[in-house]
Amino acid sequence: MKNKLILFWIIIAITIASIAVIIKKPTSLGLDLVGGSRLMLEAQTSDVIKEITPDVMDSLQYAIEKRVNAMGVGETIVQRVGQKRLLVEIPSITDTAKAKEFIGQTAQLEFKRPKGNGWESTGLTGNDLRKSLVGSNPTSGEWIVELEFTTEGAKKFSDLTKELTGKEMAIFFNGQLQSAPRVNEQISGGRAQISGGGKQGFEYQEAKEMVDLLNAGALPVGAEIIQEESVGATLGQDSINKSKVAGMIGIGAVMLFMILYYRVLGIISCFALVIYALMNFAVYKIIPVTLTLTGIAGFILSIGMAIDANILIFERTKEELKMGRTLFTAINSGFDRAFTSIFDSNVSTIITCLILYYFGASMVKGFALTLIIGVALSMFSAITITKNFMHLTFGSKEMKYPEMFGLKKEEIENAFVATETKREKAKFGVLD
Repeated sequence: MKNKLILFWIIIAITIASIAVIIKKPTSLGLDLVGGSRLMLEAQTSDVIKEITPDVMDSLQYAIEKRVNAMGVGETIVQRVGQKRLLVEIPSITDTAKAKEFIGQTAQLEFKRPKGNGWESTGLTGNDLRKSLVGSNPTSGEWIVELEFTTEGAKKFSDLTKELTGKEMAIFFNGQLQSAPRVNEQISGGRAQISGGGKQGFEYQEAKEMVDLLNAGALPVGAEIIQEESVGATLGQDSINKSKVAGMIGIGAVMLFMILYYRVLGIISCFALVIYALMNFAVYKIIPVTLTLTGIAGFILSIGMAIDANILIFERTKEELKMGRTLFTAINSGFDRAFTSIFDSNVSTIITCLILYYFGASMVKGFALTLIIGVALSMFSAITITKNFMHLTFGSKEMKYPEMFGLKKEEIENAFVATETKREKAKFGVLD
């Protein structure tokens, strides 16, 4: 009994921790719930890139992901569609023009040397950057872009400034001259600055957008936006409200059925279900899982599977009681006999969900992920939480009120008589 009490308080602690996580951590919602932008990009060939290969698409997908993440928008989706297309979903930003402008820019940074009346490429580009930051000139107060080069880039920059000492070095961004400072001496620190050139310096937003693009990197190949769509937040909120109503009705109906049919066992399962739901939602926030409509559907389905496990356990326990077992023995035997069925069905579901997650589209992946988490936690809920509550509630007491288990008194009495008869026969060596 002492171990069961310890386990009970561990379960309570997990429940309290789950509630704290749910309250403190924000919920990540998908595009279909909070609104946003959905863009379809198609990779374009060029004089350099003659064919769109899987490697080219991998590089493009990586670059687009970096750019979208640099926008400061969480839980974006960049997914391959077909041979040369990418689906980009950006929650919370319904202005598709802003998303298009940011994703479509080339972010090409070049350092050039004087040549005649113009400039030539030096081989030092944005690919040699480690990172860039928005800074300010301590003298003039204007906004500037601070650059930090990689080890190889720092060596290139040092050699270039040594070569151009006493001359100008031009800095171009997306083909436009930003500044052409005079190099007074070799710079070996691996750092540089970009100012606003002939203008009154950068506006803060200009400097920030340049930094975001530089940190995101240049696109390896051109990408044309062939389809765009803005998803309104009103539709998303309506979906959330309907999902809440559907979830509460479904869970309420399940709880009512369990209490009416299984009586005290049903009440125990309802407490276990509440704890299970809290743990499940807390795990979503910890990972974090982006909740979409399909993800919510997976969550609700996992609740049904959690109840299904309890039903298997309760039915097995009732069968044991009908066979004349003591209450304590019937509970343990019911769990042992139900475990194989629960384990097999849950493992089968998890395998199916893994296949859906690996091969399915983004909406299917959300459903598969929430269902995997839910099924895994439902095993812990059924085998640990429900069993612990049943032992603490009934302990090793005798079965005095069969109605508490949804059984008829005659069923228990007949089982008791049959058991006693077998014992009496066994005393005299009589076998059935």
